[in-house]
Amino acid sequence: MATVASIPAIQHETPSPAHTATPVKPGSAEDLLPWLPCTLGLEVPVVDFTVGFLLKLRPGSLVHTACHQSTDLPLNVNGVLMAWTEFEVVGERLAARITDLV
Repeated sequence: MATVASIPAIQHETPSPAHTATPVKPGSAEDLLPWLPCTLGLEVPVVDFTVGFLLKLRPGSLVHTACHQSTDLPLNVNGVLMAWTEFEVVGERLAARITDLV
């Protein structure tokens, strides 16, 4: 199975006051965790893809996936499945909306 797709950044909505985090003591784990970098990966499964197909790829080639337009796709954080998403167009950008947390 070959995988395609990566999203370099995710926009976050500003949390409402009811959802803001409680203050933490300086030097605590909660103080450090928000700043740790992580890698997000969205994978689109492509079945029955061979090296022969790979060698024939050119600009403009279409790679057909096994996914229906409404299929949820996995969101991995540092290689671990964390959520299911659906793609959405926002302005001229492609975004991923979280549909379910694992």
